Amino acid sequence: MTNKYKICVYAICKNEEQFIDRWVDSVSEADAIFVLDTGSTDNSIKKLQDRGVIVKSLEINPWRFDVARNASLDMVPIDYDICLCIDLDEVIETGWRKKVEKLWQKDTTRMSYNYNWSFDENNQPAVNFYIEKMHSRNDYKWTHPVHEVLTYIGNNVEKKVITNEITVNHYPDSTKSRGTYLPLLELSVKEDPTDDRNMHYLGREYMYYGKWNEAIDTLIHHLSLPKATWKDERSASMRFIARCYKNLNRYNESKMWLEKAITEAPYLRDPYIEMAILEYTQNNWEETYKYCLEALKITNHQKTYINEPFSWDHTVYDLLSISCFYQNKMEEALKYINMALDISPNNERLIKNKELILQSLQE
Repeated sequence: MTNKYKICVYAICKNEEQFIDRWVDSVSEADAIFVLDTGSTDNSIKKLQDRGVIVKSLEINPWRFDVARNASLDMVPIDYDICLCIDLDEVIETGWRKKVEKLWQKDTTRMSYNYNWSFDENNQPAVNFYIEKMHSRNDYKWTHPVHEVLTYIGNNVEKKVITNEITVNHYPDSTKSRGTYLPLLELSVKEDPTDDRNMHYLGREYMYYGKWNEAIDTLIHHLSLPKATWKDERSASMRFIARCYKNLNRYNESKMWLEKAITEAPYLRDPYIEMAILEYTQNNWEETYKYCLEALKITNHQKTYINEPFSWDHTVYDLLSISCFYQNKMEEALKYINMALDISPNNERLIKNKELILQSLQE
């Protein structure tokens, strides 16, 4: 069958030698592959060239992800119809080219598709959402120094296609440093203090660094922004504020913010589970039990990056089992520990907890 569209893949690279063969295998359905190398000291450039990839070297100083992405996009000739930006630690599932050809229309400018950001111990998707890094050649540019996004610059109305037929899986290198993220996020917020997305990310990054007060101030500022209307993200900011107060041993304020998070997005499991975890740390077994049961009423796993893996793994059953144990509900504790072990059968702590429950039942 003759292809309707001219499709390319483009990416940035720095010391990604270990991923190259897997990556090229997955994207080889494209008509061409373009990679901007930003300073590799390993064998990445030669390995890419040996696999037929068009490679250009360019040092980006000072480093910004949007500048690097735009430079890699500039490598693509303007006569290409569709561009897929995909990092080297990602894999797009086989057969994607035919699906793009089927779904893309003449006036399409961008495609959203399924993205598995992380996997659990059973290799099942833990955090899953739509990503939209497939786009028409001449209608987009990358913006923001970090957590960069594709910004539409076309003359006509942006036309998106959303599909679950195409999936990209993310297998990150856990040894890579996030050291540049915080200063780049600070720069991003300085450049556009009205951008709610990066204000949320900056607050989250302060939390990751244990800068509890800076995180609280930034996340509260995020919630005050006129553009901060997405309830999922607002609820996440509230949860992160609660985490910071928890780490400051200010439990009443932590609980208050988790109550706000639940009210903001009562359709998400995450604030209920986080509240259950807080009550667990305070040995409040009845409250732990109550919030876990509320969480289990939510069976729709939203496709959003906001999802926490602990909301959908064994955690809820683990907490229920522990809270039942301390309330002397041993039969119920056994039921929930078995449910936790169904999800995480090799978890040694869960196995030992089951032994304790069985021992208590025999006494």
